[in-house]
Amino acid sequence: MAIYAAMREELDTAPLIALALNRGCRVFLPRIERRTGRIHFVETSLGCRQRANHLGILEPIGTARVEARFLHLVLLPLVGFDARGARLGMGGGYYDRTFAFRNVHASWRGPRLVGLAYAFQQLPSIEAAAHDVHMNAVVTDKGVVRCRIG
Repeated sequence: MAIYAAMREELDTAPLIALALNRGCRVFLPRIERRTGRIHFVETSLGCRQRANHLGILEPIGTARVEARFLHLVLLPLVGFDARGARLGMGGGYYDRTFAFRNVHASWRGPRLVGLAYAFQQLPSIEAAAHDVHMNAVVTDKGVVRCRIG
């Protein structure tokens, strides 16, 4: 499973990360590669050393990483979303570049992209660009929204 390390404005993921690690799950956190603008997912552990990247996001210091296409589940941060699975992020486009293969390979099934949000972040509609990658679902404080396109 991959999950984001939350910034102050985002839904806190620290309890979920700790729960998954305590249950023996392998957990990968994103590490932004500035040169390509893509994300690499690096394995984390309890007490793992971390450093803040150029955006102030904590990233694990380590070498065990997995390519995005081989993950089973990715929990995404978001600012807003709609029922089709369109997602508004913080504007960097890192997740869209990293998961662009989902828009090209129609038969590729993984990974499942699931947003974490509050229900009030759902919008009636988001005008998505051709390069935007849609989510499969969003988990909110009011329930699960299964997305129609993702």
